[in-house]
Amino acid sequence: MTHDYTGPELCALSAVEAVGLLERGEVSPAEMIEAAMARIEAVEPKINAMPTTCAERAKAMAAKLERGGEATWLAGLPIAIKDLSPVAGVRTTWGTKAFAEFVPEESDPLVEMMERRGGVVIGKTNTPEMGAGANTFNDVFGRTRNPWNVKLNPGGSSGGAAAALATGEVWLAHGSDMGGSLRTPAAYCGVVGLRPTPGRCGGGGKDNAFSGLGLSGPMARNVEDCALFLDAMAGSDPRQPLTFDPPAESFLSQVRRAGPPKRVAFSADFGGFGPVTKEVRDLMAAAMRRLEGLGTVVEERDPNVEGLIETNMALRGLSFAIGPGSLPAEVRRHFKKTLQENCAFGEALTLPEIVKAERHRSAMVLEMERLTRGFDALACPVVGLGPLDSEVEFPTEVDGVPTPHYMDWLRFAHLASTLGLPALSVPIGFTASGAPMGIQLIGRHRDEAGILAVAKAIESVTEGFGRPIDPR
Repeated sequence: MTHDYTGPELCALSAVEAVGLLERGEVSPAEMIEAAMARIEAVEPKINAMPTTCAERAKAMAAKLERGGEATWLAGLPIAIKDLSPVAGVRTTWGTKAFAEFVPEESDPLVEMMERRGGVVIGKTNTPEMGAGANTFNDVFGRTRNPWNVKLNPGGSSGGAAAALATGEVWLAHGSDMGGSLRTPAAYCGVVGLRPTPGRCGGGGKDNAFSGLGLSGPMARNVEDCALFLDAMAGSDPRQPLTFDPPAESFLSQVRRAGPPKRVAFSADFGGFGPVTKEVRDLMAAAMRRLEGLGTVVEERDPNVEGLIETNMALRGLSFAIGPGSLPAEVRRHFKKTLQENCAFGEALTLPEIVKAERHRSAMVLEMERLTRGFDALACPVVGLGPLDSEVEFPTEVDGVPTPHYMDWLRFAHLASTLGLPALSVPIGFTASGAPMGIQLIGRHRDEAGILAVAKAIESVTEGFGRPIDPR
């Protein structure tokens, strides 16, 4: 196949551009795999984002596609899967020693869907143990570094996915999110990460099929690429009872025809709900001013978050009790301290506590619907401070306010997670450390298209993002 693209030039393309070349036959999936593998080899020693690769499996999938297999949406584009989702025949560790050499025979249903739609899995991205925590490290593969400043962490738990995207190892990366695990790494690595509505992109695991708290979503270097990947991930599967059919019009098409948003609600700290540094406040305020420059009306609105922490912690604890907490003792003995505490908290929950949490989040859904009525999105912090030193698991204070629990600094992620609302992080600028920062957009029920459109508007007036970087 003849063309003028070098491997680095292919890696620098957006996913939409790359898929266009694949669809027109100007490049082959095999060539994209070769380009990605070369880039992975070049940058991995500095960032440790994708410790497991599967080039031979990817080549076999590419050959199948070239022989006329189903190749919709992604057309043979290499993608990365977070190391919390099984991929048949590929080492899958969940970041814990007990599964350090585990190779599953079956893929997660969502992985199967992405492959049916033309995605070629090229590797597994690093994650904290069992996805617990917002700094990506584990005892199997070690630490992932922030490519914008390798002394800093990339966020978590989809830190490997975000770092792999930022450096151009892949064009699209699968992530997952319970307490901001898509949104925080996206904010810290200068990419777009979307936590969708529960059931939009797969469902809970086999042992927790009806859970909508921890779920998968798309990550990409720009908004249109994220919409494309959302199209490839969206759909119904009878094995996952929360899933539902995709919209009649693709998310990519909806984003492309969308103009600037009419009205956006903005809350700098949810009415004092959590501490936010001046640096982050200034970046968000500047982003809102740029949005107003496009003709958007920005109004300050603080959601009622009374009781949110207790409600989220109860639901999160229940999820950990059902998931990691139900694993055999020989597996759990390897767990890090914070993960053990998560499981113990969940196991100690009482029925009245669970009932209270379910009733409270039901009431909060109605309040949030009233607050966001007439708005395209609620803009707010992803987190209240920039990336930490790579060796620091979590901050003990934010803007002078103590954060004794390792989830305290992630509290702005809880609203969308608890209420099942779509939310994303889109880049808005850089901190003094040279690392990116994003802003969170929370949407109305099942309105991923709405927050993608707002993100596209913010992206249009924000510079410095969208193309892969070399680790610094």
